Amino acid sequence: MGGNKKYYALPITEVLRLLKASTDGLSEKEAEERLKKFGLNELVEEKESIFLIFLRQFNNPLVYILLAAIGITLYMGDYIDAGIIGGIVLINGLLGFFQEVKARSSLEALKKLTETKTKIIRDGKEKIVAVSQIVPGDIVILAEGDVIPADIRLIESVGLTVDEAILTGESIPSEKDATVTLGENTPIYKRSNILFKGTIVVRGKGKGIVYATGRNTEIGKIAEKTKEKSPESPLNRALKAFSLKWMIILFFILTSIFVLGLVQERDLYKLFLLIISELVSAVPEGLPLVVTFVLVIGAMTLAKRKTLVKHLPSVETLGSATFIVSDKTGTITEGKLKVENFKTTDKDLLFLASALCNDAFDGKGDPLEVALLKWLEKEGFNWKEARNKYERIWEHPFDTKLRLMATINKVNEKNYVLVKGALESLLKLSDDDPEKFLKWHDEMAEKGLRVIAFGYSEMVELPEDISEIKIKLIGLIGFIDPPKKGVKEAVETARRAGIRLLMVTGDNIKTAIAVGKMVSIYDDKDVALHGTDLEKYSDQELYQILKKTSVVARATPEDKYRIVKVLQKNKEIVAVTGDGVNDVPALKVADLGVAMGSGTEAAKEVAKMIITDNNLAVIVDAVKYGRIVAQNIRKVIYYLLSCSFGEIILLTSAFLLKLPLPLYPIQILWINVVTEGVQDKMFSFNKEEKNLMTEKPKRPEKTFFDKKQLFDTIYTAFIMGGINLLLFIYLLEITTYERAVGITFTSLIANQWFNGFQAIKGEPFFKNVYRSFVINPYMYLGVGIGLMLQLSATYIFPDWLHTVPLTLNEWKLVLTTSLLLFFAIEIKKWIEYFLKKVR
Repeated sequence: MGGNKKYYALPITEVLRLLKASTDGLSEKEAEERLKKFGLNELVEEKESIFLIFLRQFNNPLVYILLAAIGITLYMGDYIDAGIIGGIVLINGLLGFFQEVKARSSLEALKKLTETKTKIIRDGKEKIVAVSQIVPGDIVILAEGDVIPADIRLIESVGLTVDEAILTGESIPSEKDATVTLGENTPIYKRSNILFKGTIVVRGKGKGIVYATGRNTEIGKIAEKTKEKSPESPLNRALKAFSLKWMIILFFILTSIFVLGLVQERDLYKLFLLIISELVSAVPEGLPLVVTFVLVIGAMTLAKRKTLVKHLPSVETLGSATFIVSDKTGTITEGKLKVENFKTTDKDLLFLASALCNDAFDGKGDPLEVALLKWLEKEGFNWKEARNKYERIWEHPFDTKLRLMATINKVNEKNYVLVKGALESLLKLSDDDPEKFLKWHDEMAEKGLRVIAFGYSEMVELPEDISEIKIKLIGLIGFIDPPKKGVKEAVETARRAGIRLLMVTGDNIKTAIAVGKMVSIYDDKDVALHGTDLEKYSDQELYQILKKTSVVARATPEDKYRIVKVLQKNKEIVAVTGDGVNDVPALKVADLGVAMGSGTEAAKEVAKMIITDNNLAVIVDAVKYGRIVAQNIRKVIYYLLSCSFGEIILLTSAFLLKLPLPLYPIQILWINVVTEGVQDKMFSFNKEEKNLMTEKPKRPEKTFFDKKQLFDTIYTAFIMGGINLLLFIYLLEITTYERAVGITFTSLIANQWFNGFQAIKGEPFFKNVYRSFVINPYMYLGVGIGLMLQLSATYIFPDWLHTVPLTLNEWKLVLTTSLLLFFAIEIKKWIEYFLKKVR
């Protein structure tokens, strides 16, 4: 039992015997035993061990520099300093370690919510189980859009074609046939009676028996070759660009200081410690960790809002989206069709075709086909009796290229070909005068109805090619798919937010426009394209047209894919929504693929985010929260950089004025623990400050590092560094050097706390004092923790950090510098506020 036998070369009876199974499926007891024997049906990711995660916290150039500093201090005989620096490096490493482990656990919990499921037979009954629980011998039932859960030998198949590109590289879907028995040397790409794990059912349906799971599957054997890295998100690209620029600036600053120190013949040991101090101050080594923390909190919050995140950076990507390319049915509309109108030349024959050229049963199946059966019941037509009476002897499942479905049923001893599909498709098979049918079609489409046509033909032999038969048109049926509640308001919100919504649908262009108008996606100034129009334009021409387009009708999966690629080529950030197998190509290449919770497993497999409530309103709400996350990251970056740069200005200014160092390196490391190590994490809990959905989308590099951000950072840094420099100079005149350093050290920490109070809000603190306290209460909790740590350093172990116990008057100095910084920022904010009002 397993993946080594050549099941494709054996008849199905022999396969069942070897796997000790039957078409009624395994018993639950047997399935449990096999699960213990074969393990979970999953390609186990090679997870980094806890120990390696811990070691990795110390695997960066900054830590190497600090280790060198420890070596130098040990050589110089400063054992206490060396021990404290080592201890703080360890504390920083432990903080990073615990936060990363917690982040990984949170993501694993969210991934469990998105686990794919499949339909199987056990104990003779159909049931839905998680793919990971499937074992060899299970009978699996598959339909269009399903991802094959394991390696399977087919037992039954009807019009089954499978996309095996992931395994064979063939872009053309493979036709499958359960009835054939193949030769022992048949290559993988010709095994037409086998379904492989990870491939996708493009059309048709089938049933088969699992013979290999997990690592024993074909895809499991080559798992390393088929792994794809997640595409780099706009956020990661922006952070990389920032890091590079920031490091170049630091290199020039520190090189200049070092050269100047050599020219001034400064003590080499102290000069080296100054360089290390400035480097540790300047590089926000905690930034990636803090950003991850913000994103994890964001992903957990989105999960409560019916949005499950599979790829962490997509939380921020959603907030940066400039285009949402959405399908119509099930996202913008209810997806629950009902027959609204019909036109026919033969009512009885139309009823019969609606019942027989239809795969739905008892409320299950394609929504359009379910709606047909409900309509027939309402009209008093017994569709079950018709199906029992008129046997189906052949079928052609719905074809996405031809846009039709056909069956042959034996009706009164004659073979009737019954066809349903798009009117344009059926007209190609018909010699009827199209004028009447086109008129009926347009009347229905202009009312926003989804229209399908029916036709029939008598046939003696089974057709070889459905596109070559000739039919007579019977009539048209119009369905209404009403817009979902809240979609219109969501569309208007997205418009105000500067996000362009593009509805890409397989529907007729008139139906698509009518629905677009209902939900405010389309107005008379917009362009509506037909899918076939896209071929006329070059990529650049198409981009210019897409900027004015809100509806693309009769679109194929290739059309949707090209639209996404063209937009991305022109630096748009594109979110794509979809639920069907036809959406997979576009979902996969989008900056953010958003699958519907009720969609196909194929769509959910490639998406980076899953919306459990299939509603555009939920997506727009998620965009809003994505922008809140982006703003919180912006505030974290401002806070870390302004504090770090403030330290640089203090140290550099003292050096240029030939003053002794105002801070020891271990004090700067302590600052990272007391402020950056605690307070920066609190930005994750910031609430929305203003209505971000009235602003145009910004590229991440502009969101995080625009001119205002640069000005605010430099302004705060110069005030912070300048105030503490003046304090240090004043203290050197009235007290000892050690006491001056201790007071300046505490002052700088308190300054950074007050900077944090200002950083949580863009508007002036005193414009709405109540809001300033409730927008993020955790910030004040963070300062409380920092205060307790600093009091410990000041009064319990002052010698460890070269500090001194402060008197009440000295605490007043600390409070004075902090308030000066706080009000300097407050005054700047009020000036900006009034200037904005004047404009």
